[in-house]
Amino acid sequence: MHYPDIDPVAISLGPMAIHWYGLMYVFGVLGAWWLLARRTRRPDVGWDSQALADMTFYVVLGIILGGRLGYILFYNFGAYMDDPTLILRIWQGGMSFHGGLLGVLVAIWLYGRRDGRNFFDISDFIAPVVPIGLGLGRIGNFINSELWGKPTDSPFGMIVNGVARHPSQLYQAALEGLVLFIVLFWLSAKPRPRMFISGMFALLYGIFRFLVEFVRMPDEHIGYLAWDWLTMGQLLSLPLIAVGVVLIALSRGNSVYPPSKADREARAAS
Repeated sequence: MHYPDIDPVAISLGPMAIHWYGLMYVFGVLGAWWLLARRTRRPDVGWDSQALADMTFYVVLGIILGGRLGYILFYNFGAYMDDPTLILRIWQGGMSFHGGLLGVLVAIWLYGRRDGRNFFDISDFIAPVVPIGLGLGRIGNFINSELWGKPTDSPFGMIVNGVARHPSQLYQAALEGLVLFIVLFWLSAKPRPRMFISGMFALLYGIFRFLVEFVRMPDEHIGYLAWDWLTMGQLLSLPLIAVGVVLIALSRGNSVYPPSKADREARAAS
């Protein structure tokens, strides 16, 4: 297959250009918000439309600020110090999932303090829809023709500038986006112990990202960190895997969130 060479600009309005990469973040947020809004209709969830809107505002700020700062600090600090205006050029790419995750965690903590909600009740609530944004973000990377995989003679290879390469962006869109979404949405369809959904998200994302990094080219300005195969993405995914295992273990014996019908009836009776 040949790379279709997609124009990264979706819409041009005079001097203003709207890029597909930026639109993917918009679509991701809107898709996640729509699904969470549908979930708030369940009487056992404990969220209403206003609380969802407030929480979404915090989370979006966390994604943008955390993702951008994370990329600058983890991947290309020198380039941004040489030309600070690069910080504002989000449409050119340069968002770190791990930085965005840290930004979202801070946003959840701040919102939880303001609204009096348990941190993990919030993270368990939003974790199932996060893969929507992750998958669409990788589609944006594909359209931007960035983050390609290693050369390959596999039938899945895609010819880019005369070289057949793994379309690692599409692998990540499939695993971190579609597969992760299906698993988490299925698991969250019924009440689960607090921390369980968050733990499953961290564990599965970390595993998927670690595996795809084996066929993805390392960042040119960083290269391999060790052993001619360890990448920055893999190094940053190891703590996620560990945190996922710990959260799943801690979830055993926790109260179920959202409360099951039996729990609600028992509380009402007492």
